[in-house]
Amino acid sequence: MATSWTFEPLVLALSVLAGAWYLAAVRTVRRAGGERWQPTRTAAFLGGLLLWIWCTCSGLGVYERILFTDRAVQVVLLLMVVPLLLALGAPVSLLVAASPQRRRERILRALRSRPSKVLMFPAVSTALLMAPPWLLYFTPWYEWSVSSGPGNVVLHLALVLLGLAYFWPRLQLDPVGHEYPHLVGLFITFAEVIFDAGLGIVLIYGGHLVAEHYYLALGRPWGPSLAQDQTWGGNAFWVLGDLVGLPFLAALVRRMVVQGREEIKAVDAELDARFEEAAAQAREEGRPVEEEAGMRPWWLDDPNLKHRYGG
Repeated sequence: MATSWTFEPLVLALSVLAGAWYLAAVRTVRRAGGERWQPTRTAAFLGGLLLWIWCTCSGLGVYERILFTDRAVQVVLLLMVVPLLLALGAPVSLLVAASPQRRRERILRALRSRPSKVLMFPAVSTALLMAPPWLLYFTPWYEWSVSSGPGNVVLHLALVLLGLAYFWPRLQLDPVGHEYPHLVGLFITFAEVIFDAGLGIVLIYGGHLVAEHYYLALGRPWGPSLAQDQTWGGNAFWVLGDLVGLPFLAALVRRMVVQGREEIKAVDAELDARFEEAAAQAREEGRPVEEEAGMRPWWLDDPNLKHRYGG
């Protein structure tokens, strides 16, 4: 597991191309003199690509079609961790910032289109994360992914794309077609934890061996039995599925705090502007500045509270 490596050409090619584009786009944004691109975003995106390569080319990729446990760990990483890191890199925002004005307008118009809004609706994007593991383990998809080379590659790509479809609208770092309160994302995360636990329990105690004929045909003379391997895999899926939700919760809470600070800053700027306007008008008319509504505490003019203070 530690020393074995394999070659996954499609994942390697896509990762190299995506990484090269991202770095080139960051350079373009810097040269344009626009908003400074955060190094943490670059690190998150490149880290996601490196993890994608590691999941498919390291020892995890070597034994992914031999051990049920390896495949379970790989599914969690490809569906939940790699897309989270890629989404934290805000690639769509970078694409918009690095594009010419006309292309930027086309991108934003596409994001505001009806298909985009439907895809990013909370119920739809959540189903794109919760449904794939159940479909993988309880349909022919699983056996196809371990017995077929093309099926294995499709799994490597599909899980990452489905995870991106979930984390993109959840984090709302990039422009989205449908915005909603971050608290909705928190409730959905708790529901996702329940679904992960449910799938883990079924794999451990369900009494049904997934792809039993395939694993028996391998004739593996070493390692755990098929039942023990699936038990370990179910536990890995359950525990890792819950643990990888913690970084997402941290990112979501941080996003809520940052957005709250931005809203407070905007409100303060608006109140300051109103105050300056009212003060300037009072000086022109020769009236005391203190009598202006802009100088008064807001609760003295609030219709629901002013009666308490003799207003």
